[in-house]
Amino acid sequence: MKSKAAILWETGRPWSVEEIELDPPQQNEVLVRIEAAGMCHSDDHVRAGDGYAALPTIGGHEGAGVIEQVGPGIEHLAVGDHVVFSFLPACGRCRWCASGRSNLCDYGQFLMEGSMISGGYRAHARGRDVGTLSLVGTFSERTVVHETSVVKIDQDIPFEVACLLGCGVPTGWGSSVNIGKVQPGETVVVVGIGGIGANAVQGARLAGAQNIVAVDPVAFKTDQAKILGATHTAASMEEAMGLVQDITRGVMADVGVNTIGVVEGWMIQPFLDLVSKGGRAVLTGMARNVDDKATLGLQMFSLFEKSLLGTVYGGCNPRADIPRLADLYRTGKLQLDELVTRTYSLDQINEGYADMLAGKNIRGVIVNRF
Repeated sequence: MKSKAAILWETGRPWSVEEIELDPPQQNEVLVRIEAAGMCHSDDHVRAGDGYAALPTIGGHEGAGVIEQVGPGIEHLAVGDHVVFSFLPACGRCRWCASGRSNLCDYGQFLMEGSMISGGYRAHARGRDVGTLSLVGTFSERTVVHETSVVKIDQDIPFEVACLLGCGVPTGWGSSVNIGKVQPGETVVVVGIGGIGANAVQGARLAGAQNIVAVDPVAFKTDQAKILGATHTAASMEEAMGLVQDITRGVMADVGVNTIGVVEGWMIQPFLDLVSKGGRAVLTGMARNVDDKATLGLQMFSLFEKSLLGTVYGGCNPRADIPRLADLYRTGKLQLDELVTRTYSLDQINEGYADMLAGKNIRGVIVNRF
C-alpha cells in the first residue's frame, strides 16, 4: 500500500514529506488510517538532535485514527474502531504494567530503534527501510503499529482533539495529578505553557488547587492558561518568585511542574526556589541528551525536605487514563478544543513546527483530508 509521510532522513534537516510503501500488518499488528496528529516538541528534539532516534524515521507520536486492517492474533480490536496512539506501548504483562505503572512498560526499550516490536520494518522509501518514531510514526496518512500502541476510544470524540490524548494531555495532566499529587487548596506553579504545561494547569484545576500560577514569557500562552484554569501569570521564574511569595504569605508553592521545551541544568535551582518546604517539584520537560549537569543547592534541598521528581507520560496508564480523559472532555471538565491553536496539512509540517518554536501555538495539529 502506498501512503504519504513526513520522514527525517538527517538530524538538523527539515521533515521531508514523500511517498512511502507500507507492508500489511503482521502478527498482533494493525493498519490505521491517521485522521489527526499532534505536533509535540519532542519530535523537534529528535529533528534538532537533542534526542536520539535511529534514522531515517517517520515522525509523530500523537495521533488518532481508524483501524483499516488487522493482522493475525488481534482479539480486542476490529476494522472501523477509532483509536488513539499511545507513544508508550503497554504490554500488560511486564513487572511495570502488572503493578499499574505501564508508562514504564518494558516495551519502551524499542521506542527509538525504529523497528517493530516483533522485528523488521513495515514502511519503506527510496529503496530503504524507514522506522517509526515511538513505534507509531503518526506524521503519515497511514501506519502499521503493534496492538499495544493503540487504545480504542468512543466514536463521538473528534479526531482533532482525540489525538492529543496520546501524549500532551496525559503527560501534563498526570504531572500535576499523579506525580505532583496536587491536593485541594494547594498552590501550584507551572513553568512553560505549551502543549504539556497547559494540561498541567488543567490537572491542577481538576485536582482542586486554590492558586495556579502559569509562567511563560509569551503573553499569548499565559492568556490561554487563564482560560484553562490559571489564577495568576508571570513572564519568568524570577517574576513568579515575588508573586508566589505574595499569594502564599511566604510559604511558596506546594507543587511545581516544569514543562519548559528545552530544560537546562541552571534552571533547576530557581525552579526549586518556587517550591515550599516539603514541596514537590516535578521535572517533565526534556533536556538535551548531552546535558548531564544540574545546579542544585544540596544542603537546603535536604534541610527543606523538598522532592525533585522525574516523570514520563505523567505517570499515566494509557489503557485506563486515555478513556478517562476522554470522558472528562465529554462532560466538559477537560478542555481540549481550546488547546488546538491551528490545524495544518501534512505538507505544512515544517511551517507548523516553525510556529511552535516561535511561540504561536499551544498545540498545532496535522489533519489529513481523505
